Amino acid sequence: MCRLFASAVVLVVCFAGWGEAAFAAAPGAVTQLAGTLSVKKPDGSVRILSSKSEIQSGDTLNTQKDSYAQIKFADGAQITLKPNTSVKIENFSFAEAEPQKDSFLFRLVKGGLRAVTGLVGKRGDPEAYKLGTETATIGIRGTTYGADDCTGEAAKDGQCAKLESAVYISVSDGEIVVTNNTGSVSFVAGQFGMIDSRDRRPRFLAADPGLQFTPPATFIQSILGGTAVSAGKSLECVVRR
Repeated sequence: MCRLFASAVVLVVCFAGWGEAAFAAAPGAVTQLAGTLSVKKPDGSVRILSSKSEIQSGDTLNTQKDSYAQIKFADGAQITLKPNTSVKIENFSFAEAEPQKDSFLFRLVKGGLRAVTGLVGKRGDPEAYKLGTETATIGIRGTTYGADDCTGEAAKDGQCAKLESAVYISVSDGEIVVTNNTGSVSFVAGQFGMIDSRDRRPRFLAADPGLQFTPPATFIQSILGGTAVSAGKSLECVVRR
């Protein structure tokens, strides 16, 4: 069942059967989902997604309250979206035989994510992989990392309310390079940082700022067990006003 809560009346049309061929051909696909994930296409249309729904360049992904979603890309990269998160996939390009054409550019519009990098940025130009945020751009050197946007309205809510307005980053493995108008700063495994302005140098934090990443047990179990929410089928719902 697909549900959408809004002030206006909407028509939600659901359909299934994208199949394995579409899954394999797409730049990315939803591999795990707990809650509600929607996508806004470049043409302005909106769909509610399910496990195995494909993700394309230009898509803006949005999770709702208490929702987590994991996306896997063709180069092996993964991003896991926290609740109330919006991420735009600006450009993804990966061809196994053409590393010079690699590109993975995406932007954290709001909320938070955890990411594991794939082959893009590792096998050729490290500048091919970039995550844009409100206060800086993040590049990688073979990395597992996190980014949380606690700026703007988000600074008043939830875990962000106890923190200074900033984008917060953490590194679990490898290294990230954070760049803004002041230059670049590297963070390695075990380090935490914050960037409160494009015009102020990224700062190291002495301890974890406490932005918890706690998906429900069913989400974690499905990842560990390799199970799919929709039993191998993609169910997408087109939202029509």
